[in-house]
Amino acid sequence: MTISIRPAQDGEAGFLSDLALRSKAHWGYDTAFLEACREELTLRDPQLATRRTAVAERDGRIVGFTTLEGVAPQGVLGMMFVDPDAIGQGVGRLLFTHAVETARALGFTGFTIDADPNAEPFYEAMGGVPTGRVPSGSISGRTLTRYQRTIPE
Repeated sequence: MTISIRPAQDGEAGFLSDLALRSKAHWGYDTAFLEACREELTLRDPQLATRRTAVAERDGRIVGFTTLEGVAPQGVLGMMFVDPDAIGQGVGRLLFTHAVETARALGFTGFTIDADPNAEPFYEAMGGVPTGRVPSGSISGRTLTRYQRTIPE
């Protein structure tokens, strides 16, 4: 079962948004929390290309996606979600590696990641360095750890 990475296609934004909510729900967040996150986790088809949305597919099925946003030299890993059935199977690592390679090709020297607490160990394993705390885009009073990932030349 090979996993391939490809650009997101028009018409996939709704599916990817639902995948993001399913992935977030995997960590035990309640319905009110997920509803508060819905807008922030919603992609729209016209944004897919500008947000450099990359999709991971296995056997023709989407199992994860990521967005790499901004302009060189500094970008943002805006979204990264793996289908709950595929968590722990290397999908996230492949998506992250793809984001790093894309960033390098575009002349980025690094990107930031505002991480859900459940994702912090993953981003640290991927070379992210915590740089501080930032407000959540969805939940008032909640903060997230911001990571910086340097892109080697």
